[in-house]
Amino acid sequence: NGHAEELQMLTLREIMTTELVTVSPEMNLHELAEIFASKRISGAPVVAGADLVGVISSSDLLEFESTSPGSPRHRADQTEWGEVEDARELETDAPPSYYFTDFWHDAGADVLERIETSDGPEWNHLGERTVAEAMTPSVWSMESATPVQVAARLMFDNQIHRVLVVDDGLLVGIVSAIDIVRSVAEKGLCE
Repeated sequence: NGHAEELQMLTLREIMTTELVTVSPEMNLHELAEIFASKRISGAPVVAGADLVGVISSSDLLEFESTSPGSPRHRADQTEWGEVEDARELETDAPPSYYFTDFWHDAGADVLERIETSDGPEWNHLGERTVAEAMTPSVWSMESATPVQVAARLMFDNQIHRVLVVDDGLLVGIVSAIDIVRSVAEKGLCE
């Protein structure tokens, strides 16, 4: 079949993305999440100077966040826990949560307003952590002359979603699972 032969001859060079979005290991995870969202990507090579040091994906970001303990953030303008300035008697019919309004000046803020504001202490966790802490340091890479079938098998066998394309020690592109699917669909290989 002509389609099968065409697929066997297809190389990574023909389907790879060459306009790469790379990130630094020092970048904070909040900035990384913003880049992923704005560029509509789910992963990026991590580069320090000219050296490829790892790869980070949205899966790495989610895994890191899910295993990091959430904790209340200290607010610079708050008093110490347990000390309430101008403590007032709680009304007997006030809800128990009313006590905490003395600790947080923005406790009464509209919920939508708080969600849309990303500079509050609740959102600082990702801004305090770096790509280096969440990235995968081991990188799956192949040369651009590698047949797409070989890359697809590697990705399937290792349950990965992207392979970096490296020629002569230089990062020249990236091939994702969607690139392979797109090439199959565009070339009519699935007919």
